[in-house]
Amino acid sequence: MQLTCTVNGRAYAAEDVWEGESLLYVLRERFGLYGSKNACEQGECGSCTVLIDGDPVCACLVAAGQAEGAHITTVEGVADGGGLAAVQAALTETGGVQCGFCTPGIVVAAHELLSRNAAPSRLDIREALAGNLCRCTGYEQIIEAVERAAVRMKAGA
Repeated sequence: MQLTCTVNGRAYAAEDVWEGESLLYVLRERFGLYGSKNACEQGECGSCTVLIDGDPVCACLVAAGQAEGAHITTVEGVADGGGLAAVQAALTETGGVQCGFCTPGIVVAAHELLSRNAAPSRLDIREALAGNLCRCTGYEQIIEAVERAAVRMKAGA
């Protein structure tokens, strides 16, 4: 089958897509977008989180055909004009990025949260990031980063 979709504002097409291919495989191997990580392949870790039509999903669990005609945002599409998005910068500053394997999914999930909630509580942040596992940070730096990003975005910085 053929898959056509829009990823990070750009049209993409893939030919001869097997029905069982995951969206994650298509993004990485066919479209060359390596930001979303392939970790558990079971939707348990969140490293492959992308937005499909604005909703966060684990790309490893989405059959490629389900993305036909969809608008997809990957971690590469979160950055603002070539610079770091507020949440990316804040993660770096707070030490929320250590090994970095979980970071793409956390960035996408946090970006989605902040796009719909400009002043999230700690509970809101924890709920939004609940599907993203991190073995390095203990999460405190990640939560602080999302709080910091929210303040910056509210201030327009």
